[in-house]
Amino acid sequence: MISSTDNSRHARAPIRLPQTGDATLLAAEADTGAQPAAQNETRSISCVIPCYNEGPNLRRLLPLLEDILWATRMRWEIIVVDDGSTDDTVAVAEAWCELSGFRCISLSRNFGKEAALTAGLAAATGDAVVLLDGDLQHSPELIHTMIAQWVAGAEVVYAVREQRSDESRFKQFGSRLFYSLVNASDRFAVPKDAGDFRLMDRKVVDALMSLPERSRFMKGLYAWVGFRAVALPYTPAPRAEGTSTFNARRLVRLAIDGLTAFTTWPLRAVSVAGLMLAVPAFGYGAFVAINYLLFGNEVSGWTTIVVSLMFFIGIQMISTGIVGEYIARIYEEVKGRPLYVVRSERGTGLETGKT
Repeated sequence: MISSTDNSRHARAPIRLPQTGDATLLAAEADTGAQPAAQNETRSISCVIPCYNEGPNLRRLLPLLEDILWATRMRWEIIVVDDGSTDDTVAVAEAWCELSGFRCISLSRNFGKEAALTAGLAAATGDAVVLLDGDLQHSPELIHTMIAQWVAGAEVVYAVREQRSDESRFKQFGSRLFYSLVNASDRFAVPKDAGDFRLMDRKVVDALMSLPERSRFMKGLYAWVGFRAVALPYTPAPRAEGTSTFNARRLVRLAIDGLTAFTTWPLRAVSVAGLMLAVPAFGYGAFVAINYLLFGNEVSGWTTIVVSLMFFIGIQMISTGIVGEYIARIYEEVKGRPLYVVRSERGTGLETGKT
């Protein structure tokens, strides 16, 4: 457990902001002509960290994040959402909950990252909410720059990967393919290479929480609600401890969820493919029939017939599978089950950011 004596915040020396964050913050202050320190004391910020087996990483992340939030001079809270972890994630988070400003929401089982993010957003009370992973790949120091952009008027500040050289070619190809497919609709665009690491204004969070769907593809929902958004390039750091559980199977499932949640073009593609195949088939059938009636040529080529039959059956099965994916989404929605179930909550509300 963490002793409040050992973590006496008022005894700490003033914390120096990172150089990059200082420069951006000062630039934003100069542009607005505001008094940032006085303004920040009236603002509040929530940090939401969805976790699944991130106990060792939380030991490093939470004290670092606490120092960064104290430096903002805002009122703040850190919300750890445990998504059914099997290690000591809950124990680590609840130990920090002995201090004000820390909260731990423990879900009854593993509901998935989208559900954990939603649980954290529902619990957050700050004027702005920062989402970041618990594996330290999302650098907490960027929060200073995000806040500076928010103070300057941005309603969403989202981090965008500068490059993907650390990923496999399969994942890079899959990422490019996914974004090209999901953005085939011209209604709105999901920013390429943007993840969950972002700051959102309270009005954006309220808009997200007003959306009723249970099959939540958060990257699409962020883009759907709109608002003034600013991209922040960054390079993810290597994972601090452990290995990621986000394997290829889960990535494919997430991609299917995203496509079926925000696009209907696969259904239209099935109709177009059916029309393109049916018209030549009917034309060829008419040609064979007329040729037999006029010239008496018998129909031959059983191999061609069998191969064509198998081809059309395959097309039908693929089409049925695509339709089935959309029907499955309808089935999940009409059941009306809650997106997640909370087992326990620990911790207090916002901590003052004054020193």
